Amino acid sequence: MANIKSAKKRVLVAIRNNERNTAFKTSIKTAVKKALAAVEADETALKAALSNVYKLCDKAVSKGILHKNTAARKKSRLTIAINKLLAQKNAK
Repeated sequence: MANIKSAKKRVLVAIRNNERNTAFKTSIKTAVKKALAAVEADETALKAALSNVYKLCDKAVSKGILHKNTAARKKSRLTIAINKLLAQKNAK
């Protein structure tokens, strides 16, 4: 641990920010899983879940938790996966 008071404070701030960022990233992962599960449900639930994922990704970018390209990649991959699942569902 650091000896200087300001360095000690920065360590505490970094820990706090890390916990917050980790929690936010986890919430994005959970929302993605819910969106993928919502494919089996009705269309309104799917739209709501997809909208929630987009909102969380955009919020993470604005807070500096995710890079804008990372958020765009996550949204793109989720959309592709959902379209693939919907195509399989409609083919049956």
